Amino acid sequence: MSSAEVAAKPAAKAPEKKPDAKAKRHAKPEKMSRKDYEKELAKLQVELCYLQDWARETGARVIIVCEGRDTAGKGGLIKRMTERVSPRTFRVIALSAPSERDCTKLYMQRYIEHFPAGGEVVIFDRSWYNRAGVERVMGYASDKQVERFLSNVPTFEKWLTEQGIILVKLWLEVGKKEQDRRFKQRIEDPLRQWKLSPMDLKSYSRWYDYSRARDAMFKTTSTEAAPWYVIHSDDKKRARLNGIRHILNLIPYKRIKRDKIKLPKRSNKHRYNDHLDLSKVKLVKESY
Repeated sequence: MSSAEVAAKPAAKAPEKKPDAKAKRHAKPEKMSRKDYEKELAKLQVELCYLQDWARETGARVIIVCEGRDTAGKGGLIKRMTERVSPRTFRVIALSAPSERDCTKLYMQRYIEHFPAGGEVVIFDRSWYNRAGVERVMGYASDKQVERFLSNVPTFEKWLTEQGIILVKLWLEVGKKEQDRRFKQRIEDPLRQWKLSPMDLKSYSRWYDYSRARDAMFKTTSTEAAPWYVIHSDDKKRARLNGIRHILNLIPYKRIKRDKIKLPKRSNKHRYNDHLDLSKVKLVKESY
């Protein structure tokens, strides 16, 4: 074969490498579009309305505990769960720091006061697990108090489920880099600055203390009667959809059949000219 023929011969292709199974498993999924997210969210919110009807009809009692690090997305998940349902059925409990009087109560007393009656779903935006997390890390509870709490909670939660309460415990797990990004957003964005509290800034530097507290909490309180479910929340859209779907899968609700509603005829009895008398009121300026 001449040197010219050798030069013209195409080079052999290098064998294609098969994607590493481990890398493939940990690869981030493609970013979900706003359109796809809203389409899936709308479907889930319809199911939440069916859950609401079922709870009212059956007198079911549901507690959903939302825990996680700062910026993990608890508030966003709760907002999407509740924005299409009645606040009289879905109640959100986000307790502030305990008052002097609160500190004299039994620890669980503050939370039990807000537990659901029949036909209610109560969502705790942080819960009694404050004792295993922020109170432990920041030194607001003694080691003895924390140990006693971790020892007693499994029994307490088993009692709740034996009484017929459906208890769902969610932990939203956010990564270090994503938490940094979200904190910077809160610092720079006036619409998010209200989310920053002095406690958040104190807690920020104690990442590994919170990790150890989380691990100890899971070890003791993730039980057969009340397991912890972890949602990776670096991707907010997917975390919200996955969280709502998971809750719906755990609750044995059914769609309640209703008779088709028909509007009654309006009565013309006592009819009069009911147009507003604009001399008696002031109109809001139509700026938009």
